[in-house]
Amino acid sequence: MSANDNCRIQMVVFDWAGTTVDYGSSAPGRVFDRVLTEAGIHLTKEEINRPMGMEKKAHIRQLLSCPSGNSQWLKAYGRSWTDEDVEALYQRFESILFQVVAEYSQPLPGVVETVNALRKQGLKIGSTTGYTSEIMTQVIPGAKKLGYEADCVVTPDVTGAGRPTPFMLFECMRRLEVYPPAAVVKVGDTVVDMLEGKNAGAWSIGILTGSNLLGLDAEEYDSMDPQELAKRKRKTTEIYYQAGADLVIDTMADLPAAIEMLNCRMARKEEAVK
Repeated sequence: MSANDNCRIQMVVFDWAGTTVDYGSSAPGRVFDRVLTEAGIHLTKEEINRPMGMEKKAHIRQLLSCPSGNSQWLKAYGRSWTDEDVEALYQRFESILFQVVAEYSQPLPGVVETVNALRKQGLKIGSTTGYTSEIMTQVIPGAKKLGYEADCVVTPDVTGAGRPTPFMLFECMRRLEVYPPAAVVKVGDTVVDMLEGKNAGAWSIGILTGSNLLGLDAEEYDSMDPQELAKRKRKTTEIYYQAGADLVIDTMADLPAAIEMLNCRMARKEEAVK
């Protein structure tokens, strides 16, 4: 990499569900709801989505640790939950998700066109996810058939640590030979996506439409009152920035302009938010 290259973004690392595929991150949310309901635990969509983006066993721990999950478990079982309970729920979650996740591989609007445009500019395309490598064997082929493919995909079971740690992003950098972290931008739809980028020393961009953090499926999005939708987007934007996002964009179509904005900031010797 030349000194001049150091002043420009060289790689974009995307999340999957809620960012590049699966509008609203529906697959994991619905499976978490099903598994918890089977166990007698009933959480709201917001409660289930709050830890989204984490490695899934860690996500389950967060759900059982939240006030509602913890109190419901105590009432249902007369004791606190244990690691064995987490493991049992996790195995059930992975089993169901493996069966259905391929159905949620449709790229979000603008993803294919945007990724193609970025590649034409010479950018490399990395990917990190909260899914395991086994689950990704179901997701990757479906997305590829519909036009989206990353140059590398890194999962938590490969690095031994998921988000918000930076190790999956570092592995993308290693595999695609991109450095320093300032030449990388992480694009995602959750708080832990932003934290992953920040902890790696990279730039972080949050996306609104189709995101887990906005919390709307496509039908809800299209039918929502425009003023209420704008209000929700403002609130979601604030959450992204509180998590350390450098920029927030509405749709994937806005990403090339956002990256050019980061290139201009780098040329002025600005750094990513710490």
